[in-house]
Amino acid sequence: MSVTTLDARSSHILDNPAWAALTGPHAHFAERIGRAARYHQDVAPFYAVADEDDPRAWTDLATLVGPGGTASVRGVTQAPQGWEVVRTGHGVQLVDTFVRAEPDADAVRLGPDDVPEILDLVARTEPGPYLPRTVELGTYLGIRHRGRLIALAGERLHPPGWTEISAVCTDPGHRGRGLATRLVRAVAAGIKERGERPFLHAAASNANAIGLYESIGFTLRRRTVFSLVRHTGAAALEETA
Repeated sequence: MSVTTLDARSSHILDNPAWAALTGPHAHFAERIGRAARYHQDVAPFYAVADEDDPRAWTDLATLVGPGGTASVRGVTQAPQGWEVVRTGHGVQLVDTFVRAEPDADAVRLGPDDVPEILDLVARTEPGPYLPRTVELGTYLGIRHRGRLIALAGERLHPPGWTEISAVCTDPGHRGRGLATRLVRAVAAGIKERGERPFLHAAASNANAIGLYESIGFTLRRRTVFSLVRHTGAAALEETA
């Protein structure tokens, strides 16, 4: 199990943000069995274990997903007994160090009635997973042109004291106008008003997105791996006296 951290401390709440969110501010969105948890399946596709090196956590995750079930987890490159890695992706985590957060007069709050438009924009731009109830995780802001949604950003994972900015996307026909930057700043303003700190994730291969985030005040904190794992049999659980 391989994770590279750029933080000198041995552990940090953002080392396992989904677990911190699912057992904290987002507990009302969670399905949990012992040391494993996941979001409701129409809210977000993320799973988490308390400690990926703890066999008991994998036993709990196996119960949660069932035989043949899959889970999207972070920090795992070699699955334990009873599991297999289906695919992996490399990502980066960035945190706010000098973001100029400010509201945007053109940004509108999006809600359940806007979900069809959000899902259409997400399908065309592929910023990451977005499900019918993802909008309930936090504040989502959009910019419209002639009534049509053309840009989006919002809040996803919510570990205590932190909020992830996610679903940052712009319609291809409206790129190059700084809409993503404006929305990230506007979402960050709402986060900071609550006394929290913004962070975000990006694919390690997405140099354009990483460059944008760094240019507006985010700093690379951590590199990690995100894996889809499948339960293939009974997970090993070492009995302790």
